[in-house]
Amino acid sequence: MGAAFLLLALVVLTTSSTATSISTPDPKSKTETFGPNKISLDAKQKRLFLKRKFELREAVAAYFEKALKAGDIIGAGVSIVNGDSILLSDGFGKRNINTNDKVDGETVFRLGSLSKGFTGVLAANLKEEGKLNWNDKVSDYLPQFRLGDGKNTNKIRLSHILSHTSGTPYHSFTNLVEAGLPMEKIAGRFNEVKPISEPGKMYSYQNAMFALSSEIMKKATGNDISTLLKNRFFGPLGMHTANTDYETLVQLENIAIPHSRRRKGWQAKRLTDHYDNAVAAGGINASALDMAKWMRFLLGHNPEVMGKNVISEAFTPQIEINIGRKYYKRWPGHVSSHYAYGWRIHEFEDETTHDKITMWHHGGSVNNFRNEIAIYPDNDFGICVLLNSNSRLASKIIPDLQKIIEKIYAEQAVQLPESSVETASVTFN
Repeated sequence: MGAAFLLLALVVLTTSSTATSISTPDPKSKTETFGPNKISLDAKQKRLFLKRKFELREAVAAYFEKALKAGDIIGAGVSIVNGDSILLSDGFGKRNINTNDKVDGETVFRLGSLSKGFTGVLAANLKEEGKLNWNDKVSDYLPQFRLGDGKNTNKIRLSHILSHTSGTPYHSFTNLVEAGLPMEKIAGRFNEVKPISEPGKMYSYQNAMFALSSEIMKKATGNDISTLLKNRFFGPLGMHTANTDYETLVQLENIAIPHSRRRKGWQAKRLTDHYDNAVAAGGINASALDMAKWMRFLLGHNPEVMGKNVISEAFTPQIEINIGRKYYKRWPGHVSSHYAYGWRIHEFEDETTHDKITMWHHGGSVNNFRNEIAIYPDNDFGICVLLNSNSRLASKIIPDLQKIIEKIYAEQAVQLPESSVETASVTFN
């Protein structure tokens, strides 16, 4: 992670936390003004903004065209945000290898475990309203739930199931989720499982246990998780194609089809309804444009929907991830990884400046889709890539795109007066 990454805001500003959007430049105007201090941008500065956005689009396109020619992927939906601006929301390649339908920014993909990030933030939202608490006992909402003896069961809290620290063996009952059993029934099966640790002591990744959070939310609010997500996030944020069920997904015209690799290349597969019964863990579907809006929200640019301080609770590290040779631990400068509520929190060290950089991250895989999201809260920046193939490229796609961005924004940023705001974002959509 080079120092150039810190220049991504496009404009060097100071001393306030207010985010400001610059409107699309009027070609007839010699200057463009923005912000409370009416800062003027001359024609040269506007050209720099447009030049960088164009170069970003071209460089990202070249990266994915190379991957397509190499047969590494079939299609990809890609979004990049900075502040309250969407710098890129586009598609590359095909929705289906057997057709000529192209992926664009509104092509819908299955998100898999990127769904967990929505669930963690939703829990923070309900906590703020007093409907839930991180320390709520799972058994208070789901009396049929039992893991170990009664004493152990009473220790398991909402915070534990959202951070994979309930003490349940790795991927317990994921097979039941994929078989389509209702979560209410799966909740009553955990008495068959022997705990591997006390609650809160060990990280052990889950789908079934994590998805019990949706049953708790339903008991606390009277609404299922699909309704909660639609009313609180999808609708208010304008995520118009986001959905949570197979019936809605297959009725959409602009959807990506999953692919698996065979000896003779990629083969189109059918869409499945896996995780419709466990939306909280892996059942959300969305487009690159939807994910751009989601990342912009997570960075705090929709305070009317949810305050930044409330959102941040979902990203509070709960447990260190100190097991396995995970792919993200091979990313340049990796120092440590923790799990929060539906999110991995990574710390990196800049190899040049030795500054610490925080990343909120998650990967997702379901039905032969493979996805990555990475948000840099300190730099007000995010990347999301959605793939309709379980491609090995996914394991390094975030640092690859990060290098592209660093190169484009390495040249000196435009200097503006110190009386201005701290963060500005450019909108040329």
